[in-house]
Amino acid sequence: MPRPRTPLLNRERIVAAALRLVEEEGLAALSTRRLAGELSVSGPSLYNHFATKDELLDAVVDGVIGEVDLSMFGTGAPWPEALRDWARSYRAALAAHPNIVPVLAQGPGRRPNALRLADAVFGRLVEAGWPRGQATRIGALMRYFVTGSALASFAAGFPEDAGLYDAADYPHLGEAHRLAEHRAAVDEGAFETGLEALLDGLVLRFERLGRNGLQGPPAGQQDLPTAHQGSRATNAGRSSGSTGS
Repeated sequence: MPRPRTPLLNRERIVAAALRLVEEEGLAALSTRRLAGELSVSGPSLYNHFATKDELLDAVVDGVIGEVDLSMFGTGAPWPEALRDWARSYRAALAAHPNIVPVLAQGPGRRPNALRLADAVFGRLVEAGWPRGQATRIGALMRYFVTGSALASFAAGFPEDAGLYDAADYPHLGEAHRLAEHRAAVDEGAFETGLEALLDGLVLRFERLGRNGLQGPPAGQQDLPTAHQGSRATNAGRSSGSTGS
């Protein structure tokens, strides 16, 4: 019998099967035995590719993060516009794979795509003139907001039972039973409202930092590439003896 041209099992096939299982049945359904059955292989063969279940989950999560568009950070777009476009792409990726969000929300860890995402967001903010400490906090803030918005549906949390919302107990929830049927409009509208509010607040904060003399590079230099920003920061540190923050 001729030898197969491609291996029966590889990391990509395992990750795809694991993601499919999580999407269809939830995180609790993912086990070595179950995954091996889905792939029609023996359980021990999976360990040739992933030493532990956690390592496999990291690969699954990183594959989802790899769906997030980061191209806007290299276009020279104003930082609020770049953050807006990125946040929308990030949420879309998580909304497509809601069952994996609880694991993803734990942070980048050693996941390459997640680290590239963190690097892109932080780098663009520093290029724009945000102090490094502030840029770190904004990156964390945006991640909290996006992952939180993808954890569950607000609208779907209200039962479609008009009798549940007695006016004597809940005088302002007379239409709450209709929220679930408008789930997409409510949840997407909430995300967009929150995103615009966050960005508006950050723009005001950025302007205040500039007025207080705490902003990074001067006006007209905010959009230089990361490598130039790094060189400028290094030279400034050598000339002033300051390490920055």
